[in-house]
Amino acid sequence: MRRRRSGAFNQPRVLQFGSIDSTSSEAFRRAEAGEAGHLWIVAERQLKGRGRRNRAWTSERGNLYASVLLRPPVPATRAGELSFVAAVALYDAIAVAAPAVAGKLALKWPNDLLISGRKVSGILLESRAAAGASLDALVIGFGVNCASHPRGVDYPVTDLASEGAPVLPAGLFGVLAAEFSAAYETWTLGEGFAAIRSAWLARAAGLGAAITVRLPNREIRGIFEALGPDGALAVRGADGALRHIAAGEVFFAPAGSASDPSPQGLR
Repeated sequence: MRRRRSGAFNQPRVLQFGSIDSTSSEAFRRAEAGEAGHLWIVAERQLKGRGRRNRAWTSERGNLYASVLLRPPVPATRAGELSFVAAVALYDAIAVAAPAVAGKLALKWPNDLLISGRKVSGILLESRAAAGASLDALVIGFGVNCASHPRGVDYPVTDLASEGAPVLPAGLFGVLAAEFSAAYETWTLGEGFAAIRSAWLARAAGLGAAITVRLPNREIRGIFEALGPDGALAVRGADGALRHIAAGEVFFAPAGSASDPSPQGLR
């Protein structure tokens, strides 16, 4: 879905660094110093990059590391919707910047981007609440494997160069910033989360297929049936019950299997 921009949304600012601890950490430092938002922090290399659950994120030169600071005018309960805004924007950015892989892209809930089933990026959403139920600051960190990918991880992973679609981080960032601005404007000033949800579903991996969702204390198996109006994963169990899951790790079934999903990985 290509969105037209109205011009009403403020243009982002960009700060570039050669090396930094973490682009997201710097974004929060800027927020604490009074930064108003829609600010991008971009670095050639991170010394303390992080992924979900505070996992280390390998951050060598040649890949894209960027975080955007936002101050969304919404309740904190809607912060999770921006995970899908970011995912759709990154999908569209790579489809434009690396057309050789456009037909191989898919999104894995909630925001992992896959190329032929292999993870090529990570998106990390972090927020800080103000008094009451409103958001104070929200930072979305993007890591995209352009030239290399980590070795020795327990799930399939790749990079754009290995897929025959080499892209310089600076070039990809320019497209990503534009796609994100358009998607964010759709979410805030346009059709809201309903349009983002529809766009995400049109790009989804595993829709209608068997999956396992790993929770902290159990696993849920069933068919990935839908995405709820709040972004929750809707899974239909063998008992016919539809369960809505707000957070968890998704695993797809191997080819030819409907009951024994294998990990596709989260980072």
